[in-house]
Amino acid sequence: MQHTLAEKLLAAHAVGSPGPLRPGDLIEACVDLVVANDITAPIAIREFSKLGAETVFDPERVVLVADHFAPNKDIPSAEQCRTMRVFARQYGIAHHYDVGKMGIEHVLLPELGLVLPGDLVIGADSHTCTYGALGAFATGVGSTDAAVGMATGCVWLRVPNSLRVVYSGEREQWVTGKDLILYTIGEIGVDGARYQAIEFAGPAVDGLSMADRFSMANMAVEAGAKAGLFAADKTTRAFVAQHSGRSTSGFDADPGARYVRTVEIDVGEIVPQVACPSLPSNVRPAREAANVTIDQVVIGSCTNGRLEDLEIAARLLAGRTVHPDVRCIVVPGSQAVYLDALRAGFIETFISAGAAVSTPTCGPCLGGHMGVLAAGEVAVSTTNRNFRGRMGDPESQIYLAGVPVAAASAIVGRIAVPEEVTG
Repeated sequence: MQHTLAEKLLAAHAVGSPGPLRPGDLIEACVDLVVANDITAPIAIREFSKLGAETVFDPERVVLVADHFAPNKDIPSAEQCRTMRVFARQYGIAHHYDVGKMGIEHVLLPELGLVLPGDLVIGADSHTCTYGALGAFATGVGSTDAAVGMATGCVWLRVPNSLRVVYSGEREQWVTGKDLILYTIGEIGVDGARYQAIEFAGPAVDGLSMADRFSMANMAVEAGAKAGLFAADKTTRAFVAQHSGRSTSGFDADPGARYVRTVEIDVGEIVPQVACPSLPSNVRPAREAANVTIDQVVIGSCTNGRLEDLEIAARLLAGRTVHPDVRCIVVPGSQAVYLDALRAGFIETFISAGAAVSTPTCGPCLGGHMGVLAAGEVAVSTTNRNFRGRMGDPESQIYLAGVPVAAASAIVGRIAVPEEVTG
């Protein structure tokens, strides 16, 4: 029997000997990592205490990251982070990342080499699927499941069907992985992969950087997917060798594996995209939204907060200025990204252009802090969700885009494509 990438990854972690896995099978699986943040961890910690567990299953494989409301914006968020600190000290959690050490969790963990090809990761955050870029089966779970995972090292999962998306052709300049995933979600819809694993494949995948792949896997959940998966290849292995000392082995889907659907996409036909309010599937070419004036641009998040993203933004902002009617907020995805951007001169470029540079945080993405929108305001954001009220007032509007469109829009004062500022 031929197997998909998801089936192989889950079979490698299934408890006992369940035999070949098929979509719909319910399995108990051993996890390699359990992740939670300052919103979800306190709930998981409360549930953990109800279990009566004396310790976590492995202090080296539980990760707590204060990234949503840290540095704390108010007293409730301070209490949330304090709960994490107390738990981390009590149980000797090796990977607890607080202010000054933390980053946006889905940027930080790959950077620290904590997730490798072949791993099974559960996280109390829906964008845990980001790690599928590394060839890991990574999926978001509720805080109660995370609590059980912290106590036992196991989770119950239903084996998903798989949807295969095959990319071919050559990308145009300024077309990034963010444009590919926005275009894909526009094609299949926000429920087009509901409780399925999306396998990203095809010859055009070979040319994608890890930053592109992280962006795409990150947004698989916006199509309803349980996971977004790339097979580990030479690009993955080079990234892992740079960031981790652990040995690893990945998986490939078998030729002839059964998929619920295969979607063929020629990337040469894709131009820079935007997802218009208020669904990630409401996608059109950015040029078609060029009459939309904006109030704010956010460049960062777990989708587009990596060094490569900041490099693109700096390239476009260098020698130019942010439009006087626009607030441009740049959020490095981690302290290491911030430091590398500083050394490369990107931070000076942003500040000289009139942008604000934030400490690593998820804050603007969820309307938490560091960029909340007022009623009637319009933002272009490199984040992953544009639901009504997502970044602030319910009467605000969010256009999702890749970094090139976001940076160009910050300069022009309306939705723009890079060619408008580069000539």
